[in-house]
Amino acid sequence: MRCRLWLAPNPPPAAVSPESYDAWYRTPRGAWIGETEYRLLRKLLQPEPGASVLDVGCGTGYFSRRFALDDHALTGVDLDAPTVAYARNHAVAGEQYAIADASALPFADGAFDYAVSIAALCFVADERRALREMLRVARRGIALGLLNRRSLLHWQKGRRGGSGAYRGARWHTRGELKKLLVGLPLEPVVIGSAIALPSASSLARAMEGLLPCGAFLAVAARKSGA
Repeated sequence: MRCRLWLAPNPPPAAVSPESYDAWYRTPRGAWIGETEYRLLRKLLQPEPGASVLDVGCGTGYFSRRFALDDHALTGVDLDAPTVAYARNHAVAGEQYAIADASALPFADGAFDYAVSIAALCFVADERRALREMLRVARRGIALGLLNRRSLLHWQKGRRGGSGAYRGARWHTRGELKKLLVGLPLEPVVIGSAIALPSASSLARAMEGLLPCGAFLAVAARKSGA
C-alpha cells in the first residue's frame, strides 16, 4: 500500500514525506476534499456510535482521525513504516496504528465492527483477496473509497498509466466495482461518488452533489445476516 492519493488536478510526487502529505489536508482545497470524501463514505456506511473500525491502508491517518473524532474505536494499518509512525504520533482520540499487509491482516475473524479502505486498494495487486480479508475481520460491513474512471480526474491524470501520484493506480467504473463484489456475502450494496470537479474552486463546491461522475467512487455494504 502507498500513501493515499490527492483527488486534485496536481498531486505531489509519490515520494512526498508523510509530513508534507498530511499538511495538504490542512490547505483549503485539501480540507474540503478530505471532508467531502469522509462524509460521503460515512453516510453510506452508517456505522453505529462507538463501533470499532479498521482502516486498511491508513497512510498518515487523516481518515482514521476523522473516524476516531466521531467516537469510533479506530485501528489503522499500512505497510509503510514512516507513514504509520507519523499517524501514531498524531493520534487525536486514542486510535491505534500498526504495520500490516492488506492481503494478510493480523487480526482474528470478526475483530472489528467495520473495515474501511480509502484510496489504498488502488495499489494492492490482489484487491479481491484484500476484500476477503476485510470481510473476514469485520462483523458488520465494509466501505471502500476508490478512483472513478468515469471522471474528469481520470481524463486529467489517469490515462496512459497515470501521471504523478496516480501512476500505476487502478481505476474503476461503477459496473466494475459491482463485478468486484459479486459472490461476496454483502447486502445491500450502496454506491456514491464525490469530487466531480477536482479543482475545489468555488464553482466546484457549488456543483458538488449535482454531478454523478465524481473522482472519488465510494461503496459500502453490510455483511449478509449482520
